[in-house]
Amino acid sequence: MPKLKTKSGSKKRFKKTDNGHIKRKCAFKNHLLTKKSKKRKRNLSKFFLLKNSDKKNVKKQI
Repeated sequence: MPKLKTKSGSKKRFKKTDNGHIKRKCAFKNHLLTKKSKKRKRNLSKFFLLKNSDKKNVKKQI
């Protein structure tokens, strides 16, 4: 059986951590930023860990 190719969109969006978790960026930080508060924009720029329900699909794509 041939190797699976990685999805190029997924490899740009997700990174693996050293202990096996997958981190992602938040959505809603691209445009229409004037109406969002500084605190909201600051919290949106942080990295978050992927939820367990999505982890299986993303691991297959990476």
